[in-house]
Amino acid sequence: MTDTCPSGATLAEAQAFLDAHPQIEAVDILLHDSNGIGRGKIIRRHELEGLYTGGRHMPISILGLDVVGEDVHETGLIWDAGDGDLRAWPVPGSLVAQHGTNPARAELFLSQYHLDGTPMLSDPRHALTRQVAALAALDLHPSAAFELEFFLLDPERDGQGRVQPARDVLDGRRSAKTEVYSVDHLIGMQPLFDDIYAGARLAGIVAETLISEYAPGQYELTLHYRDDIMQAADDLVRLKRIVRAQARRHGVVACFMAKPIAEYAGSGMHLHVSLRDGQGRNALAEAPGQGWTDTLRHAIGGTLATMGESMLVFAPHANSWRRFANQSYAPVSPTWGVNNRSVAIRIPEGDICARRIEHRPAGVDANPYLVAATVLAAMHKGIVERIDPGPETTGNGYEADTGGSIPRDWNAAIAAAQGSAFLKEALGEEMHRTFTAVKAAEYARVARTVPDVDYDLYLHRI
Repeated sequence: MTDTCPSGATLAEAQAFLDAHPQIEAVDILLHDSNGIGRGKIIRRHELEGLYTGGRHMPISILGLDVVGEDVHETGLIWDAGDGDLRAWPVPGSLVAQHGTNPARAELFLSQYHLDGTPMLSDPRHALTRQVAALAALDLHPSAAFELEFFLLDPERDGQGRVQPARDVLDGRRSAKTEVYSVDHLIGMQPLFDDIYAGARLAGIVAETLISEYAPGQYELTLHYRDDIMQAADDLVRLKRIVRAQARRHGVVACFMAKPIAEYAGSGMHLHVSLRDGQGRNALAEAPGQGWTDTLRHAIGGTLATMGESMLVFAPHANSWRRFANQSYAPVSPTWGVNNRSVAIRIPEGDICARRIEHRPAGVDANPYLVAATVLAAMHKGIVERIDPGPETTGNGYEADTGGSIPRDWNAAIAAAQGSAFLKEALGEEMHRTFTAVKAAEYARVARTVPDVDYDLYLHRI
């Protein structure tokens, strides 16, 4: 057993935070499981220093839970291990104050380790760390940012039991129109967004552009580009928690389902990623007047070649698969293009120095640590194996015939992921086993549940 913090967090960090925030009375401590759900405890102020010096014992089973918090025995993390305790340690730099809590609380991310201090590899953070290290061995270092799309919904359903857009918190008005890019429409939710921005600022997150998106009640927040892709993933999961908490304070529901409303577009979690070389230069950026670099082309090639077997990471739930439809702004095949939102891998227009890949398949319900790990592993594979991405898709990507495909439903995606040697390497064997076992258990739960549509179609007709 080790008493040295293997994550690199120091007691001085905790002491400085407590000195700077005398009003803080409690701390939410969070591990993130295979679904990206934060699970943990709320500790009191006086317990914080002990967490930094000795870690916190947490059951190994916390990383083997399904989306509703039930044990998944097939992960091997429950009774196979006697549901014993491992130790969770603070993630350096992740201790932040929360906005609007009473009494005042902070939030701290944890990462799970074995008792001897070695990483517990069913922790999604460690999967991403491995892929960052793999690229570093090529002297390539990823910078990234995620986009956050979500719905704000009324806590009450409509007369048909369907979810409906929330009323404006400013004056109670409700719009059932798309209102895409309407700036005036945003004003009705401004008090809520003011609190979201305040919470982000307090947490050290640079939340940027706000957009009214392509469905009633749908919004998008963009995040500042980070030199550290782990920090980009931390920003995303923390901002989701901020949005959910502030929405609740204002009497509305923040929804991070990929497809909550059948008639409208779903919510994505696009990942923008570039690679710096050892001198800090953008390795994806071409010289002025020149064509795409080999590094960019091969990185794209890797993401396309592995997309089909990786889709379970990008679309991990039953609802995720309702998002994929023609002309829905969600990709339906492994395509790439420039300044084209109908493809899976988009190269945005802009300054050469900002050249990057926009990876578009993931829904907002995906785990950003696993999404980032999988995308980096695919880029690494493409660069090392010099994979040709094929011709650029121009025009309507939904009509493109690339010869490649992605699974068409959740069950097929689970089977593809279970049999994927690439995904096993991308996530690591333990994380791969845990993740696919959790998804198989969730599929079985959904498959044995009789949905309302069955009664609507069949109850009085057959």
